Amino acid sequence: MAYDNYVAICHPLRYSVIMNTHLCILLILLSLTISIVDGLLHSLMVLGLSFCKELEVPHFFCELDQVIKLACSDTLLNNILVYVVTSMLGGVPLLGIIYSYIKIVSSILRMSSSGGKHNAFSTCGSHLSVVFLFYGTAFGVYISSAVTDSTRKTVIASLMYMVVPQMLNPFIYSLRNRDMKEALRKLIRTSPFL
Repeated sequence: MAYDNYVAICHPLRYSVIMNTHLCILLILLSLTISIVDGLLHSLMVLGLSFCKELEVPHFFCELDQVIKLACSDTLLNNILVYVVTSMLGGVPLLGIIYSYIKIVSSILRMSSSGGKHNAFSTCGSHLSVVFLFYGTAFGVYISSAVTDSTRKTVIASLMYMVVPQMLNPFIYSLRNRDMKEALRKLIRTSPFL
């Protein structure tokens, strides 16, 4: 989305040439491949661990960090690998998003019309809200799990970065559509609960 917004705002006349079907399919395949390799890596890391007794992971899903904490075997290599992979898979996209938005903001600031600036910022606002929600809560989970043992707060934060952004994506992006806004207004007006 960050790259799509970057091309749409910084190179609007070449948008359809740059963001062609071939590039979109390549981006989807790249994302899918990285996700599969990451999942396979996590599974292989857990297979190499030994556990002393029957334990329960204090989450609604088996997060790798929590599973490693429960292992009885040496986990130094696993911890190093988790931090390296997380830094690469979380840091590289974040740097790409930051770079694209720096370019977008500099391009918007050079626009002369206020209407164009408003349209450009509204295009990016929904994407940035989901990015901040995901990265903020994910960062909070990993920092808080290293500092505190409050499983309730960690579970809630995990839920925030694993479920909420995916649930909000269709809603946030569909609200940019005028028909969806009007349907939401009608629903609010006619609903006795709202």
